[in-house]
Amino acid sequence: MTELLRVDRLAHAYTGMPVLCDVSFSLATGRIAALLGPSGCGKTTLLRCIAGFERPQAGRVLLQGLTVASGTQFVPPEARGVGVVFQDLALFPHLTVADNVAFGLRALARGERGQRVQELLAHVGLDGFGKRFPHELSGGQQQRVALARALAPRPRLLLLDEPFSSLDRELRERLAVDVRALVRALGITALLVTHDQQEAFAMADDVGVMRAGQLVQWDTPYNLYHRPADRFVAGFVGMGTVLPAVVAADGLLDTEFGRLPQRDGHVAFMPGARVQVLLRPDDIIHDDASAHAARVVGRTFRGADFLYTLELDSGQRVLSLVPSHHDHADGERIGIRVDVEHIVAFAAE
Repeated sequence: MTELLRVDRLAHAYTGMPVLCDVSFSLATGRIAALLGPSGCGKTTLLRCIAGFERPQAGRVLLQGLTVASGTQFVPPEARGVGVVFQDLALFPHLTVADNVAFGLRALARGERGQRVQELLAHVGLDGFGKRFPHELSGGQQQRVALARALAPRPRLLLLDEPFSSLDRELRERLAVDVRALVRALGITALLVTHDQQEAFAMADDVGVMRAGQLVQWDTPYNLYHRPADRFVAGFVGMGTVLPAVVAADGLLDTEFGRLPQRDGHVAFMPGARVQVLLRPDDIIHDDASAHAARVVGRTFRGADFLYTLELDSGQRVLSLVPSHHDHADGERIGIRVDVEHIVAFAAE
């Protein structure tokens, strides 16, 4: 695939306080990516550097191989061919929906501009809403107007800064799926900033997890969940618990569930090392034929499944996702086994 965006060793600071530290990644044409991390980790600043609203203090930003930001070059935002959907949407309250979408199309003839607006409103599911004003729309509809406005000039890159954060979870997830389908259909390359894992996974082909100004891991959602690079990624992306283990002479991991193979993909621990094994809820399988059992100490009904909190004989607790037709009461002991396909081990803290 052709590379559309490259961020190369980017660094930035505010009043002497580092916000970005040596961040590097690339994004291929037509891919959708997300920057995921807690508040204050630098992801929005990184997006602003890519858009041209901030000038990085070190490193480079390249679009289609051309440097748009470096120590010696700086292309202004309006000349980068980048569309942005802001967290606060920034819709003009005194303009109609159609005029909001047409705001960046003033260089086009009136007829062409009107046709482009109608096409975009149809794309985002707002056909017939052109004469309404923003205050007459729901939150989700306002998000769609902001998206249409950002797409109107046909940007080569679409940047989305936590665009769904003000919406309730159900609407947020539904919009994320809709936006992904639209962006994919239009062949747009997109980069989303979010603190919500489900939103990132619903939209993105590639996800970068950030912490304290650094890009900790850039990978597929599947690998982030099953093969996290460190304890921070493991804890931030999805639920899970850690189980103590010791590396045996043959390299296997001695755990309360017996011997498990090292499958971490990152570190081969030496015999005798004390480690912690990451277990996701879907790694703990309900199996009444298993020799291992645990006591139910908590449960959350989620419709298709239960999320059980289980206490092992040692007192260690783990989480398990179990189909909802297995309805077990608090205090009940159930058989469980570990699915070792995705075992990840970290050095003991």
